[in-house]
Amino acid sequence: MADTGRPRPARQTGNGVGGESLGDLVSLAAKDVSQLVKCEIDLAKLELRDDVKRIGTSSVMVIGAAFVGCIVLILLSFAAAYGLVAAGLEPWAGFLIVSGAYVLFAGLAVLYGVLKIRRMSGLRRTRATVQEGLALLRNDTNGQASAEGAG
Repeated sequence: MADTGRPRPARQTGNGVGGESLGDLVSLAAKDVSQLVKCEIDLAKLELRDDVKRIGTSSVMVIGAAFVGCIVLILLSFAAAYGLVAAGLEPWAGFLIVSGAYVLFAGLAVLYGVLKIRRMSGLRRTRATVQEGLALLRNDTNGQASAEGAG
């Protein structure tokens, strides 16, 4: 047939831009998104592994420093007790004074900790906002159910 100069209507073959069907394009997009998510998860695993190594190394160093600190505290305690002995006290009195100071410090630390625990809020604000959100959801669901029943 002769070409009349009018554009022909597009044929409905289900082909997309590159000659692929819409289903193929959706399948490719889903595959790409799946690949992207897998890559992101792999990257997160690698970063997490590095962070865990750093945390492990840091915690070993902190524990070592705490151990050394305890030894230093013991040595300083002996030095303080012998210093009191050198100041003219009996040895038992010097060691008793140093020990009493530590017991007093420990008691104050326990009292401070107990007071802090008593003032804990127990997530009151979070619990209240969650309950408000649940109440709103319940009201919205009840409102939608009654609107659907009426419609």
